[in-house]
Amino acid sequence: MSNYNEEKAYEKAKKRLENEKGFYSHLAIYIAINIALLFFMSKVMAYAGADHQDSGFNNWKTWNTILTPLIWGIALLGHGLWVFRERSFLKNFFKKSMFSKDWEERKIKEFMDKDKF
Repeated sequence: MSNYNEEKAYEKAKKRLENEKGFYSHLAIYIAINIALLFFMSKVMAYAGADHQDSGFNNWKTWNTILTPLIWGIALLGHGLWVFRERSFLKNFFKKSMFSKDWEERKIKEFMDKDKF
């Protein structure tokens, strides 16, 4: 029975490792593609420099420059929260947040300790 539990724990750890590697790959691709997009957009603007008055093109460029990293960044954040959901800082966030009773009690004790001196 112990061998089965060890094997199951190993498989779970291996799966978590693969998930983390996937997230870091996603992050690296996000950074590389967005740097390339910013570079590309600046080159497009330099190439189309003679026609700065075209508001349609400028709107397209602006929205693509802003929305691509923003929407992808939100998806990346979701991916990261999913991958690291078992980490203590995420798992216990609400337990230690301002809305929990434990947090209130710790703060009251902290304030009382400060007032003693």
